[in-house]
Amino acid sequence: MQMSTIHFRAAVICCVLLPFLFPVMAAAEVLKPYKDDLFSDQAILESRDDGDFTRIDYQEMRDINGRDSIPERRVKDRYVSLKVRRQQDNQTLDLSSGPLDVARVGHDSGQAFTIIFIHGRGGDRRLGMNDVTFGGNFNRLKNLAVENGGTYYAPSIAAFDVSGVAATAALIDYAARNSGGRPVVLACASMGSFICWGISRDAATVAKLSGMAVLGGAPDPDLPKSAAAKARLPIWFTHGSNDSVYKSDDVTALYSRLRKGGNPVRLTVYETGSHGTPVRMTDWRQVLSWLLTAR
Repeated sequence: MQMSTIHFRAAVICCVLLPFLFPVMAAAEVLKPYKDDLFSDQAILESRDDGDFTRIDYQEMRDINGRDSIPERRVKDRYVSLKVRRQQDNQTLDLSSGPLDVARVGHDSGQAFTIIFIHGRGGDRRLGMNDVTFGGNFNRLKNLAVENGGTYYAPSIAAFDVSGVAATAALIDYAARNSGGRPVVLACASMGSFICWGISRDAATVAKLSGMAVLGGAPDPDLPKSAAAKARLPIWFTHGSNDSVYKSDDVTALYSRLRKGGNPVRLTVYETGSHGTPVRMTDWRQVLSWLLTAR
């Protein structure tokens, strides 16, 4: 059977482009399950906005005391797999902004996607690498990254000001270049959200991101006017309804403004949850799968 000129050209184009498209396509696939029966089985009390807003049943006795062998200090063994530590390393990267201490899980280059976690006040790179606190949720994040060909960075941010924003922007650029331009997700917890909001005003860095996750963060009233909003950068907020540091109602109002403006945004509220609840309860597989595909 003879091949037409059109079919021949199409075949040539596919052969040329497929090797370059495949890594991006692979990153866009939903992440493979990892201990979903322990982390993803969260009862939904309320769902609206086509599922973009969800209110989740959170109970301290079940989700802390029932999950930890030592409440808030050590999770039960079945929630973690420590084999991932074999792919973990501490580095000091020489970035355009200066040296930056990071902990890394996964390859330093060629990764299918990158996740960067910014700690809150008083933290450093060790917080995002702690396998046994926060209900084992960071251990799951590390394993999700490695099992899906990604890389996870937890940097030590010295200050939540312009210098911290510059260091994070340099790390995002480093990850994007080393991966060949594959997706980068920035996740910020608590006061670390100031770093996310600083990045949101930097159009050049926003262009290198696939999305943002904000866990128990401060609401930024200027976010709807930011470069991130103009670029329709996907953002997923997770927050405790009883957060005494940053009010849940203020985050909900910000979510509503962004959604009304046509931005891809989601909000998960943990009913009765406190300021630290999102770090423990955020379903990383669900959040990352959406952020890697929503843009």
